[in-house]
Amino acid sequence: MHVQEWLETVPPLAIYLLVGVVIGLESLGIPLPGEIILVSSALLASQHGDIDPVILGACASAGAIIGDSIGYAIGRKGGRPLLAWLGGKFPKHFSEGHIATAERSFQKWGMWAVFFGRFVALLRIFAGPLAGVLRMPYWKFLVANVLGGIVWAGGTTAVIYYVGVVAESWLKRFSWLGLVVAVLIGLTSMLILKRKAKKATAEPVGVPE
Repeated sequence: MHVQEWLETVPPLAIYLLVGVVIGLESLGIPLPGEIILVSSALLASQHGDIDPVILGACASAGAIIGDSIGYAIGRKGGRPLLAWLGGKFPKHFSEGHIATAERSFQKWGMWAVFFGRFVALLRIFAGPLAGVLRMPYWKFLVANVLGGIVWAGGTTAVIYYVGVVAESWLKRFSWLGLVVAVLIGLTSMLILKRKAKKATAEPVGVPE
């Protein structure tokens, strides 16, 4: 069965739940392709009226906010040993370079690192747990978490949805294009962070003011 035809058979409720759960687990600290799932679902919504983009964006936002909050609680309780454990389980995602990059961002930008971290693939995984490990005041984390979750999830859904609507006739001719675009977006953000991580390992981490 063609992939597009298979996706058409998936109930909208299942897609809403899938997006919320995957993004929630990613925000909690588990390396999952949350952005790829969100972009693919938004493209699917633009081509099929059964999927409501507003509900899709709301589910994605809820998953991001709840997942990050749980990650914060886990990080606050687990502390540095948690990062070391994650480094052993997921060395490609929680390497020393990646942790140094994320920690430097938190030291320099504070709560804004949580907000803007939403837009960088691997920083989305770090934001909640690392904020907890560094004991960022919860009210600051919560404000940045809620705003970042809504802007990233809702904004991504809206942009991809309207792009898909405009290009609907073209996308129908190339049913695999949506997946290719989603993968390229995810890979690009990961490559940018990897380059920053390499630079981070060569620079000392500054002392926060």
